[in-house]
Amino acid sequence: MTEPRGKHMRVLFATCPNKSIFQYFAPMAWALRTAGHDVRVAAQPKFADVITQAGLTAVPVGRDTPTLELEDQAVREAGRAGLPPPYDVAEHPEKASWPYLSSAYRHNVEWWYRVENFPITADLVAFARWWRPDLVVREPTTFAGAIAAKASGAAHARMLWGQDVFGIARGEFLRLRASRPPGDRADPLAEWLGGYGEKYGFEFTEDMVTGQFTIDQFPASLQESADLRYVRTRHVPYGGPAVVPDWLRVPPSRPRVALTMGLSATEHYGGYVVGVGEILDALSDLDVEVVATVADDQRDGLVAPDNARVVPYVPWHALTATCAAVIHHAGGATLATTSLHGVPQLAIPFHFDQTIYARKLAAHGAGLMLDTGRATGQAVREHLLRLLDEPAFGRRAEDLRDEMLALPSPGELASRLAELC
Repeated sequence: MTEPRGKHMRVLFATCPNKSIFQYFAPMAWALRTAGHDVRVAAQPKFADVITQAGLTAVPVGRDTPTLELEDQAVREAGRAGLPPPYDVAEHPEKASWPYLSSAYRHNVEWWYRVENFPITADLVAFARWWRPDLVVREPTTFAGAIAAKASGAAHARMLWGQDVFGIARGEFLRLRASRPPGDRADPLAEWLGGYGEKYGFEFTEDMVTGQFTIDQFPASLQESADLRYVRTRHVPYGGPAVVPDWLRVPPSRPRVALTMGLSATEHYGGYVVGVGEILDALSDLDVEVVATVADDQRDGLVAPDNARVVPYVPWHALTATCAAVIHHAGGATLATTSLHGVPQLAIPFHFDQTIYARKLAAHGAGLMLDTGRATGQAVREHLLRLLDEPAFGRRAEDLRDEMLALPSPGELASRLAELC
């Protein structure tokens, strides 16, 4: 680690070029900047405009790699449901066997981690050695950030954008590895990262995988955690440039219900996995005002009932604050933003860690979970009526809101990070 500079730090964020993931980082970066620290955000060159649009200083590193564009659409869709190996052991611990985990890590190193990190690693290391950050903060799969931190002597942390399925899977892998005979303990991730250590003059340590500490923006009641050092902070919503429409400034005359199936469903995948039109039809005779965010390319043939407003986008934090209930896909940011306003939620999960979030939400009592395969219009209607009619959901939603508001704000955490380093 570099010599401390009193209360002033240089903090380098490293992220993959994914807008949704970066937006989890931005409020923490703002907090550090307004606390007087120097902040830079490193990513592939094509991502610089997204970073600067958020008012942050971008460091373009390496070269652009169109990872998703190169992936076959059919393959992408086939892997859309749930968590990929080895991270699915966070939801299905019975899958945790040595052959399963070691094979999955070998595959991920070759076809995910190496592909995303190799193009930026050398340039990021060079920048870190020149700029000499005190702290590097990275998202869980941007291992180039850990490599740059080790190569430059900086402290380093992960910042989660969802469930810590990465830490849970790694813990299971290490547990099983410890019981293997000496000749059968291959660790593909350690071997890959250790290769960079040979190049840049350091030895592999396990914190390169899971960080010296982990910043988590969700309350404990919504998270599955590993046996790691977590530092919790309050989620602050940021979805990019936003304008509050005039109609949203008028108080609703009847209970407002928001409906969204997220941005990734259309930006990265082939569309929604539930029938939005069917849901709107099923809610059409209820005494509610429905506001549904539906991407333009998904609106062909969609006829909005009289009690529904269909828009391509609306700032979620502004909309959900006016709602009596919300229907969504259980994406982390959507769920956290809704929870900050104490609104009961119906979660219809499908992708990555959404099922874990939906299950945790239902267990808390602040909402209900409905499997995608059962999410007919009638089923959504029945679940929504429960949220609106049963006061217990509102009370538990308020409890969840209070739990989130009790977490330190990013500004409060910014003042502690120097101590954590």
